[in-house]
Amino acid sequence: MAAAFSAVVSRLQVLSTSDHGSVVSLNLFVALLLACIVIGHLLEENRWMNESITALVIGLCTGIVILLTTGMKSSHLLVFSEDLFFIYLLPPIIFNAGFQVKKKQFFRNFMTIMLFGAIGTLVSCTIISLGVIQFFKKIGINSFDIGDYLAIGAIFAATDSVCTLQVLNQDETPLLYSLVFGEGVVNDATSVVLFNAIQSFDLNHINPRIALQFTGNFFYLFSASTLLGVLTGLLSAFIIKKLYFGRHSTDREVALMMLMAYLSYMMAELFYLSGILTVFFCGIVMSHYTWHNVTESSRVTTKHAFATLSFVAETFIFLYVGMDALDIEKWRFVSNSPGTSVAVSSVLLALVLAGRAAFVFPLSFLSNLAKKNPNERISFRQQVIIWWAGLMRGAVSMALAYNKFTSSGHTHLRDNAIMITSTITVVLFSTVVFGFLTKPLIRLLLPHPKHTSMVFSDPNAPKSVTFPLLEGGQDSEGDLMVPDIGRPSSLRSLWTTPAHTVHYYWRKFDDAFMRPVFGGRGFVPFVPGSPTERSARQL
Repeated sequence: MAAAFSAVVSRLQVLSTSDHGSVVSLNLFVALLLACIVIGHLLEENRWMNESITALVIGLCTGIVILLTTGMKSSHLLVFSEDLFFIYLLPPIIFNAGFQVKKKQFFRNFMTIMLFGAIGTLVSCTIISLGVIQFFKKIGINSFDIGDYLAIGAIFAATDSVCTLQVLNQDETPLLYSLVFGEGVVNDATSVVLFNAIQSFDLNHINPRIALQFTGNFFYLFSASTLLGVLTGLLSAFIIKKLYFGRHSTDREVALMMLMAYLSYMMAELFYLSGILTVFFCGIVMSHYTWHNVTESSRVTTKHAFATLSFVAETFIFLYVGMDALDIEKWRFVSNSPGTSVAVSSVLLALVLAGRAAFVFPLSFLSNLAKKNPNERISFRQQVIIWWAGLMRGAVSMALAYNKFTSSGHTHLRDNAIMITSTITVVLFSTVVFGFLTKPLIRLLLPHPKHTSMVFSDPNAPKSVTFPLLEGGQDSEGDLMVPDIGRPSSLRSLWTTPAHTVHYYWRKFDDAFMRPVFGGRGFVPFVPGSPTERSARQL
């Protein structure tokens, strides 16, 4: 009996020690997040060190300190997990991107964005895959099959344009900002969908039937994910419009919007769809309908709450990537062949550069051919900036690499370890080096950004604070309008002014059917104390 009691006490002491260690680690990590915010604010003026680079550098410095204090055994406080990234950190970032995007610019350039984000990602993935097939065997990487090479292409086709978006201003350069921003979101979604499709097929014996199934599965995931996001956003708008929670508690409105947004992402994962696409379009629909159905206090709260969650999640990711870059266990497996690791990293960087150039400039040329208005065409300098913005790699590439080449965050195979360390090297080099050069490059290519056309937002809409993936507020009614081009009545008008024509018919359908059912600007319920009553009194 005494022995059993002693064993229980010993077990409880071990658990207590483990729990205390977790508490210490979380305290230190929260303190590092606070340091990233404070230092990022102090460096805001010169903008040479943006939030992403600041978090990476702080993570690297912290990793060095932990390595020294633990006797070169560990470099991080928390164990990285792709589940942590995809389930908890990525959803608020992508949803906020859709919620804060200026819809007019996004949908006006929707075809170009899809060309860059979807077709361009496929081209980049193909070039990177063919390149690694050609060069890896010469370097000494012999254990991979065709599925692994295609997965590497999908991993390094995922871009991270945060550094460029922090320098650009969507009011000063609306076309360029919308293209870089939109391509970044669609690119992440396409890369993840492509990666999952590659994982689900046996590509060692490719035949026309498998190729057709692969293509059909890819487009099914793309369309079904988008549709699920739209339906979830419409459901949230309908519930809030009919029940109008704001009569009793604005907290319920905010909670409902947050939970419905997260539910859309988790439902996509449940049905093996793309959560990124789903939650992005859910954010767009919520900003167009749901946001106008809630009380004024809930509007301010939701905008800042979503932006804050996105900012903290991004800082968390870059901070941990910096710490994990010094994980001694990963580098121990490649210490006997450092030249191989350097060669693999160099090949991957060169293929990333070539893959971007292979589609940015040709697709920009095709896009310009379809645009009659010279102001809507992509200049060569803008094409260079778009090419540069997609050179940086980030957390999506890291998470996909962990998913493919590790098990529970660890790997014991030489070639897999080399791929993990090479991914870390590419992410750090591209983010830090290319990120440092982003501002001078943009200032060189766009010396007078304020001379470009301006996009005015709603002065009454609550303004959000500036975060890496957003700037500005919701589209105003005037921002959604287009110049008076007359009523489009023929296929010729659809060909000559496709964006204006589609927008014309969409506005008619939206005003006649969608807004009366789902709410939105001008169709919120008239309830005492609501924004509708206040607007009526002012009128």
